[in-house]
Amino acid sequence: MSVPDRLTVPTLGYGAANVGNLFRELSDDEAWAVLDAAWESGIRFYDTAPHYGLGLSERRLGAFLRTKPRDEYVLSTKVGRLLRPNPDHAGGLDTANDFHVPDTLQRVWDFSAEGIRTSLDESRERLGIERIDLLYLHDPERHDLDLALAEALPALEQVRADGEVTAIGIGSMVSEALSASVRAADLDLVMVAGRYTLLEQPAAVDVLPACRETSTGIVAASVFNSGLLASNEPRRDGRYEYGQLPDELWDRLVRIAAVCADHGVPLPAAAIQFPLQSDVVRSVVVGGSRPAQLTQNAEYAAREIPSALWENLAAEGLIPA
Repeated sequence: MSVPDRLTVPTLGYGAANVGNLFRELSDDEAWAVLDAAWESGIRFYDTAPHYGLGLSERRLGAFLRTKPRDEYVLSTKVGRLLRPNPDHAGGLDTANDFHVPDTLQRVWDFSAEGIRTSLDESRERLGIERIDLLYLHDPERHDLDLALAEALPALEQVRADGEVTAIGIGSMVSEALSASVRAADLDLVMVAGRYTLLEQPAAVDVLPACRETSTGIVAASVFNSGLLASNEPRRDGRYEYGQLPDELWDRLVRIAAVCADHGVPLPAAAIQFPLQSDVVRSVVVGGSRPAQLTQNAEYAAREIPSALWENLAAEGLIPA
C-alpha cells in the first residue's frame, strides 16, 4: 500500500527538538513564538519525540497545537524510549544529550509491544492531543536493531491496524537501520536524518532503492548537516555531526556553494529543496530556535529554483544524476 493511501504529509515540516531546549534554554514564551512563526509561515506538519527535552518538546508543542483546528495539521511523535524517574538526579541538566532541562527523568529503552503502546499513551498525555497521525520507532540501532525488527516493528504494525495511528515508520541517521527496517515491515514513512542532503547522500545507495521497492515515503531531516548548509557562506570550523568537518566534505561544500552562487540561489534554499527532487521524498523537516529562522526557512522552501542548478550539480558529480 502506498503512502498516499494512508497519510499525506505536507512538504515542509517543523522538527520540534529546539522547543525541548536543544543546545540552549528557551522560555515558554520564546518556544511559543517559534511555534507561532512556524504556523504563520504556513507549516502544518510537526514532529516531536519523548527524547526531546525529556518530554518538554511534546508538552510545549501540544499546548500550542491545542489552540489550532485538529484537522489542519499533521502530528508525529516517536516511541522506543520511555521516560522514567531518574534515581541519580542531583540537580543537574540533561546536557549529556544536548538538552538544557533538569535530568529528573531518564530514558529507558523498551521495544516490547506493551512498551510501544505505553509510550504512545504517555505521549498523548504530554501532548494533550489524542490523535497522533504518524508514529516512528526512534533510533532503533542505538539499542538493538535485531530486537526492533523482530518485536518493535510488528508492534507498530499492530498499533496501526488497531486504528491507534494512521501511519508508522522509523527515524534514524543510520542507513543500514533504515533500509533493514523498510524491508522488514510494512512502513509508511521513514525519517532519514542527515543521510540524504545536498552535501552527502549515502541513503541513495540503499535506503532510497528500498523505499522505491516497498512504496515507502521518506521524510528528510537534518538537511542542513548540523548547520553547515544553513548560511550562504559556509564556515570551515562548522560543526559536522559529532566532530570536525573532514577535508573532503569541506571541499565538496565549497564547490556546492559556488554552483548555488552562480545561479543566484541561496545555499539554504537549495539544501531544503534538494531532497524533494527525489520521487520518494515526501517532506523535509527543519528545526529552528528563533522565529526568524522559521520564517526564512518557509521562504526558502517556497523559492523557485531553476532546474539548471540541479543539472549543474549533477554534472559536477555533487548530487546523484
